[in-house]
Amino acid sequence: MFKIMIVEDDLTIAGILKEELEKWNYEAFLVDDFSRVLEEFKSKSPQLILLDIQLPSFNGYYWCQEIRKVSQVPIIFISSRNENMDIVMAIQMGADDFIPKPFDLTVAVAKTQALLRRTYDFKESDNFLSFNRTLLKPGESKLFVENEEVDLTRTELKIMELLFLQKGDYVTREEIMIKLWEDESFIDDNTLAVNIARLRKKLAKAGLADFILTKKNIGYALNKEAAHA
Repeated sequence: MFKIMIVEDDLTIAGILKEELEKWNYEAFLVDDFSRVLEEFKSKSPQLILLDIQLPSFNGYYWCQEIRKVSQVPIIFISSRNENMDIVMAIQMGADDFIPKPFDLTVAVAKTQALLRRTYDFKESDNFLSFNRTLLKPGESKLFVENEEVDLTRTELKIMELLFLQKGDYVTREEIMIKLWEDESFIDDNTLAVNIARLRKKLAKAGLADFILTKKNIGYALNKEAAHA
């Protein structure tokens, strides 16, 4: 499920957007502290942002620039400030698209879907797991890190599936090996360590050097703080 962050101080508009997106099986959440937009982004790791220009504290242009310092996550501006200069400014600040108010919900959802497809190269019917701006597509044995693509072996895919399903909680080495044995990947503790090391190298090349954490005598987990370089 794609996670979408809505940064809109008009609660009526924000609520309508959230409700409509959830009808399309997106996970949408609202920012309610407009002085902590970047912190909320880092904490929740959405795959797309819907961002108003006129906001309390700092405007949308400011927050777009701040987010662009740490991520290339797709951003769509939604604003009543829809003069050509406003649209040009939004694109220059790093936005991917612009929806003028008042807007049709159908158009807003269509633009959101189109940008998600362009960014993550998925169709609506695709099955995938998401975590921290990364998407795992088991059907293709691939991991997508924003615009990067990581090919996985069968064993690497099974390991990543287990870690993604735990959403940052630790999985023991024994649990991983039992799962791999069930899938007829007969590996021992040393082979698991080799696979984890190889995964880390692939992830590092894609900008996620610390994505897999190890805790001695416990196991492995995905790093909630890891961000694309």
